[in-house]
Amino acid sequence: MTAAGWAQFAAVIVLILVSTPVLGAYLAKVYGDHRAPGDRVFLPVERLIYRATGVNETGEQRWDVYALSLLAFSFVSVLVLYAQIRLQGHLPFNPDHLKGVTPALSFNTAVSFLTNTNWQNYSGESTMSHLTQMTGLAFHNFVSAAAGAAVAVALIRGLVRNKTGTLGNFWVDLTRTCTRVLLPMSFAFALVLMSQGVIQNVHATRTVATVAGSQQSIPGGPIASQEAIKEIGQNGGGPYNANSAHPFENPNPITNVLQIWLLLAIPFALTFAFGRMAKDQGQGWAVFAAMFVLWLVMTSLIMPLETRGSPKLGALGASQQVTATQSGGNMEGKEARFGAAGCGLFASSTTGTSTGAVNCAHDSLTPLGGAVPLVNIMLGEVSPGGTGSGLYGMLVFALMSVFIAGLMVGRTPEYLGKKVQSAEMKLVVLYILFVPVVILGFAGASLLLKHALSSLGNPGPHGLSEVTYAFTSQANNNGSAFGGLSGNTLWYNTTGAVAMLVGRFFLMIPVLAIAGSLGRKQAVPASAGTFPTATPLFTALLTSVVLIVVGLTYFPVVSLGPVVEHLAGHF
Repeated sequence: MTAAGWAQFAAVIVLILVSTPVLGAYLAKVYGDHRAPGDRVFLPVERLIYRATGVNETGEQRWDVYALSLLAFSFVSVLVLYAQIRLQGHLPFNPDHLKGVTPALSFNTAVSFLTNTNWQNYSGESTMSHLTQMTGLAFHNFVSAAAGAAVAVALIRGLVRNKTGTLGNFWVDLTRTCTRVLLPMSFAFALVLMSQGVIQNVHATRTVATVAGSQQSIPGGPIASQEAIKEIGQNGGGPYNANSAHPFENPNPITNVLQIWLLLAIPFALTFAFGRMAKDQGQGWAVFAAMFVLWLVMTSLIMPLETRGSPKLGALGASQQVTATQSGGNMEGKEARFGAAGCGLFASSTTGTSTGAVNCAHDSLTPLGGAVPLVNIMLGEVSPGGTGSGLYGMLVFALMSVFIAGLMVGRTPEYLGKKVQSAEMKLVVLYILFVPVVILGFAGASLLLKHALSSLGNPGPHGLSEVTYAFTSQANNNGSAFGGLSGNTLWYNTTGAVAMLVGRFFLMIPVLAIAGSLGRKQAVPASAGTFPTATPLFTALLTSVVLIVVGLTYFPVVSLGPVVEHLAGHF
């Protein structure tokens, strides 16, 4: 790997380590019960929103009311987005005169942005108007991320409060996440991206003459503002089909490193906020360490796999060495601006979170290189996951870990002083099973149905990887894809939307139920038999449980896809 590749990797690590405690401390104050920075600015705006919407900002909700609020907000907002996409041909700010989108694709897209998946079975610049991009899709980029943060905060409250029936207020948590976290960060970093060359306009597509004398269409759009929240909220749905490989979205190595850090910043920072809210920073660092180790290991695997290149290309006489004119490695599907190492770093980070943005074609990765983002998503995107979803996913695994530890020592398991009993473990099992059932069920059906198989771009093990990756990405709300699968069909649009809904709400509801159950309990003092959960030993146990659960679930399909492809030399 080149010095430039190592420099990018090191820069991202430093940014994570610096930003986690700073941003995490701020998040803890935003979601805490006392005054928070910026109250003079934000409180008047928030109270105006509460008055306009009839929200009682001082009233707290039980877990089931919190969940109903989440579902009601999601139901109404997805209907509005669906209608806007269908009717965009009759709406303003449509300089390219794009027509309304077909029903199946509109349904898939609306559900995709509702669930923070941002899966796109279309080319953004030729399908969605500026109004749809600026209001419909961008709105959900904010609120879908905020909803995930709200559920995570509700779970933290359930863990740290004693004998309470309430978990906070969904509407307040949603609003404060947008006004105090996502909007200020997006505004600031949109300006930074603009300074580096990311475009921001409302121009129509322009046809220009190239130096070679041919014609080329140059799209416009409000890109910098969308790009900022795309990464900060782990959304990933790019305004352009090429996503973060497009020079208008990601012009240079500086913006590339910045975007990687932005998609990692909040998920890692939430672990620090968890420690602050639990009044035990060691708990937060233990969860952070498990996330960080998983991300570090996966990134350390994929970067050399891609920079090493493809043996078949070498056998054909193609040079994959680093020279003055090329960065070396497997450059198929890569951007020369970022190289194979930059692709690997971005791919691991975007699939370790629920972002799904890409700066290279994942379908063109080497078989084992492509296995890394696939396995990353299969982990449930807890390394470090999405805004809120990564933290509550890892905390669910933490509950399973203490349950296993409790069985080992013959004691009732405890986490933060709360006894983890059968009621919580049943919900944990449901949380862990819902997504694999959807992924393996829909993938299996797709391999049996002729009309589904006709969408495959490749036969054999790589075709299996394409189908599995698609449903894994959608069910885990990631949004990246192996591009060889043609997903804009009635089958994939419909089943994909169902997978996204299950992967979002069939996990959020059990998490809120767990929070409600734990919140009603009284924390018990630690004793000599209590398994400590703020230690390196617990971090190792937590990391192992994540890997073992995922390995037992998905090992067969990974073996038949990427591993067989590698052993057969199909690359």
